[in-house]
Amino acid sequence: MCLACMRSWVQTPGLPFKKERERLEIKTRRETRGSEKKIQVPTMTLGPALASEIVGGQPARPHAWPFMVSLQRRGGHFCGATLISRNFVLSAAHCLNGLNFRLVRVVLGAHNLGRRELTRQTFRVRRVFENGFDPLSLQNDIVVLQLNGAATLNANVQVAQLPAQDQGVGDGVQCLAMGWGQLGTDQPAARVLQQLNVTVVTALCRPANVCTLVPRRRAGICFGDSGGPLVCNGLVQGIDSFIRGGCASGLFPDSFASVATFADWINSIIRRYGGSDHPPLHPRNPVGRTP
Repeated sequence: MCLACMRSWVQTPGLPFKKERERLEIKTRRETRGSEKKIQVPTMTLGPALASEIVGGQPARPHAWPFMVSLQRRGGHFCGATLISRNFVLSAAHCLNGLNFRLVRVVLGAHNLGRRELTRQTFRVRRVFENGFDPLSLQNDIVVLQLNGAATLNANVQVAQLPAQDQGVGDGVQCLAMGWGQLGTDQPAARVLQQLNVTVVTALCRPANVCTLVPRRRAGICFGDSGGPLVCNGLVQGIDSFIRGGCASGLFPDSFASVATFADWINSIIRRYGGSDHPPLHPRNPVGRTP
């Protein structure tokens, strides 16, 4: 249930990928109405695997996280995103890589994707903004999408709070990951939004990423729902990006693109293209609840 899903095993993070290693098969699944299309994508050298379903989590309360966004194509969810202004959402760059963004629908105010919900607001993508995304190493795996209209803010649709530039999150901080991905390998996709408590770790983590583990149990993000937010102390500090060693392996941390690394860039886009018809990027009293 994702734009791009692939399995791989990597060497120690931070070391150059060895070109002489065997090439890996990348498996892509694109969800459509009542069917699933599998596409063989050109292979790459040993590298990280795209994320992420929530494994070992629990259903979120309805609209507890009103900034959570579903990116959909042909009626099917393929990636998560975060509402960061009334007319902008933040997601993972690999979610839109190679995809015609005009086919994407941005769905706000959703909770149960298996039901019709009056709380939803749906938009198209007007513009796509990337910042040096590398699809092989998954560096700079972050994208800003401008909507073709402005969201109506209410109890079910709210703007998330982001950190200031370089004001990231430290080792041991408790955070919350969320998404509509599969409930486990070979398990069906979640219809109800799932959430998972995770802990930030700095070991085996690249400088431009935020990494997390779930202590003492095998749980985490996996194939199926990249682009969703990592919420730490009320701020969206990460965007679901990639995993190592398989889903919820317990051996390698899950990796998120660091929002704090790109905060100035994100703000500059909203200031330039958002006009005056949008609320502050960091609302004083967001409806969203901190973990």
